[in-house]
Amino acid sequence: MAAGPGFCEERSCYNIFMDGFLKSVDKSPALSQLIPVVLTIVVLGILLLILNASIRLFNALPGSIPIILNIHPVDVIIGASVYLKTEIDFAILLGRLMDLYPGWRNRVALEIGSGVGNAAGTILVIGLWVIFKNIALLLAAMVFVASLVLFELAHSGLDYLTNWESESGFKKWSYFILHHVLDVIGAVINPLLSKIVPDLGEQLRGREGLSWKKLATFSMQIPFILGLDDFAGYVPLFSVVNVYGFGIGVIGAHTLLNISLFLSPKHTIDAVKNEYVTFAGTVAFIGIAFYGLIEVGKIIFQVVH
Repeated sequence: MAAGPGFCEERSCYNIFMDGFLKSVDKSPALSQLIPVVLTIVVLGILLLILNASIRLFNALPGSIPIILNIHPVDVIIGASVYLKTEIDFAILLGRLMDLYPGWRNRVALEIGSGVGNAAGTILVIGLWVIFKNIALLLAAMVFVASLVLFELAHSGLDYLTNWESESGFKKWSYFILHHVLDVIGAVINPLLSKIVPDLGEQLRGREGLSWKKLATFSMQIPFILGLDDFAGYVPLFSVVNVYGFGIGVIGAHTLLNISLFLSPKHTIDAVKNEYVTFAGTVAFIGIAFYGLIEVGKIIFQVVH
């Protein structure tokens, strides 16, 4: 039946309302900050409920290591500190994506997507730890892949230092050395890395032209692309901290970092684009990657002997 004058179909009314609401938010700087923060906090609450339900499920598995569902502030603080200490690579990549995808709607996609991915990775590692008593070789594999990813992230950072090639002195030689070292490393690892994570270079440089849904989906992958070594690094701590509180700290710290980065997108983007910050990050990624490979060697040596 056709709608009479002054009425509209339910779907049409909803679309009209949403269009008007979204345009109102677009025009309001305050709402453009408030709504993403509220949505991110709501999603945080949902993710913490999922963490709780997942641990209850893990505890019900036969022969599993029981995890006490108590929240101790010390465990939460340790989880948050460990997470925030290792997330320079995430901050740099998110800053690049913020530059490519401005606006509060894309902010929601990035915040919620990466939050879900981070929580999923944390829960997955807890589950593996519960199910498998000894996952040393799995941890070694995760750290190995993460080290390769860090080399690729360092290489993508050179895109922001191309002007150093035409400079003189420190800048020119630094760029030349970094480029040469990473090209040599890339020639060795790229055939393997391309099979594990296809199109990784494009992903780490940020993709232009993604729809909102695809941007959110890509954001969910970011913690796995960059955080395998972080996830692996959690496991040795599980024997000295309460896993539940630790997980809450990791998931909560990710939300806090996201909100902080987006409070002033301009400053975040400017910091990421700063050539000296990029240079320092590139050098740090190379150092951490080599350190990760050394740790892989130690793990394998201990397992074999």
